[in-house]
Amino acid sequence: MASKPSATGGPRRASNGAGGRAPVPNTVFRALRGSRSPGEFASEVRRAAREIGEHVSCDARYIGRVESGEIRCPNYAYERVFAHMFPGRTLTDLGFAPRASVRGRAARVRDRGWDAPDPPPAGSEEPPGPPDIAGDPREDGRSDVLRRAFMTGGPAAVASLAPLGIVGLGARAAAAGPAGAGGSDAAAVEEAVREIRLLDDRQGAGDLLARAAEQLRLAWELVDAGARAPAVDARLRSGTGELAISVGWLAHDSGRLDTAREHYDEALACARWSGDAALEAHAFCNLAFLARDANRPREAVRAAQAGQQAARRVPSRRLRALLLLREAGGWARLGDRRACEEALAGAEAAHPGAGPTDGDPEWMSFFGDAEFAGLRAQCWAALGEPERAAESARQAVELRDPHFVRNIALFSAILAEQQALAGEPREAAVTALGAVDSLERVRSVRVREIVGRTVEVLEPYRSLPEPALLRERFRALTVPAPRAPA
Repeated sequence: MASKPSATGGPRRASNGAGGRAPVPNTVFRALRGSRSPGEFASEVRRAAREIGEHVSCDARYIGRVESGEIRCPNYAYERVFAHMFPGRTLTDLGFAPRASVRGRAARVRDRGWDAPDPPPAGSEEPPGPPDIAGDPREDGRSDVLRRAFMTGGPAAVASLAPLGIVGLGARAAAAGPAGAGGSDAAAVEEAVREIRLLDDRQGAGDLLARAAEQLRLAWELVDAGARAPAVDARLRSGTGELAISVGWLAHDSGRLDTAREHYDEALACARWSGDAALEAHAFCNLAFLARDANRPREAVRAAQAGQQAARRVPSRRLRALLLLREAGGWARLGDRRACEEALAGAEAAHPGAGPTDGDPEWMSFFGDAEFAGLRAQCWAALGEPERAAESARQAVELRDPHFVRNIALFSAILAEQQALAGEPREAAVTALGAVDSLERVRSVRVREIVGRTVEVLEPYRSLPEPALLRERFRALTVPAPRAPA
């Protein structure tokens, strides 16, 4: 039976939950919007999120889904944003259902907010899977528990959550017989990915690598345990693939390139198993980045082009733009100016200036105008054009999103190095000092290496006060070595 159109023009989800209830419009939330359009209100939500360091991709479609009752309870990021916008009001004060009342697989999918997958098309034979039991301690609250484990400690903290967490799932799955993993287990893996990305954006790899590696091990336990339904199995494998990429990236940012390659290859395997084109494109995107940093530029080009092939099945122009930038970076390292400029032009044409769209993968939240300018700067730097590289790097710094602390440090470091190479020693030193300040909070081997190269380039100018201060500050900087992954 075909889905009825919703008020926002999209397909309305089939009735689900206890008693198969239909969505109930959220009139309270609609009243809070007042005379503002859904798009205008969505802009205010995004602005409020930035004010508290959150990152949500709220748009008019999301607002429409909330008001129609399709989203009965927002995810935790949105909950924090709404609490900031409407101080003193609880979720129920805003017209939402209590979180405890929407537990279970279908409810948790809705909880994911704007990025929840659409339902299977009419006539789909995809099995819905057995509903989760709200009172089952194995299922209820796992995402919340996992978040607390991430925010408060490493593997030891996670291990202490065995009764409710995903630790030891293999034993519980065996006890449950053929039932296997459920939708909430897949949700726990997805939430782990989000938390790792959030922490990485704010602090860099640092000692996060060991904690993330432990989460990946637990996710593989879930995959090995099997799933209750094919749809859950595909979701679990895709989530584990994204988690492998996150762990690989942390290793990459920590200078452990061989470890990163292993995890990116894991993600590629997950993508092939689950038929997830977006995950496949993501894995190739990171493999291209890694190959460039490992001085294997031709491999970087091939990986980026393979990612573009996979991305043809993903309705995201921004994804295509990023993969073209990865390809351009490989051509630049090869010294092929013409091919690099062609790839850059293609990226410019593919990159929509209006920002994120519904078709963009969730992991692309970092990719905006600042990142675009930063990657372009790296291309010009590799081609030996410090002036053009510095211009693009300066744009990256000016356009930076304060949420992405590590990227701010990276862009500043790139700008400083190119200023130094362009013969601007005092300006370069001042810029590099800002990156050094960031390294007190952001533990990134890549950023540190770039600043170190800048210090070397400025060595002939050490009699000037700014380069001298930079040299002193950098030598005094202590960055703890990242712990080995478990």
